[in-house]
Amino acid sequence: MEKTNKPINAGILSIITGALELIWAACAYIGFGVVSGALNIPTGYIPPFVPGLVLGTATVATVIGILALVGGIYALQRKSWGLALAGSIAAILAFFPLGIPALVFTAQSKDEFE
Repeated sequence: MEKTNKPINAGILSIITGALELIWAACAYIGFGVVSGALNIPTGYIPPFVPGLVLGTATVATVIGILALVGGIYALQRKSWGLALAGSIAAILAFFPLGIPALVFTAQSKDEFE
């Protein structure tokens, strides 16, 4: 079994994507604070369903970002191919242009994992 750089590339792409997703989630949580009135920032009329929608979106983004980060770490360590694959799929959901190469690299390097 020859070791290639494919798992490392997949891990780096998944980690970058997960970090970007978590940054986006943090911005969404701040947005939730604004639209719910918790930050006392004056806004115009906001329909009552918007705070729940923003909070739900931020929560889903947090889960996807954490999964992409954990999968990227496991890809770098060449452990648990299934978790690395799940992380690269989460990377697709987070940021498509970086997630597709992460998935391809992870799938091609299945034999290199423990």
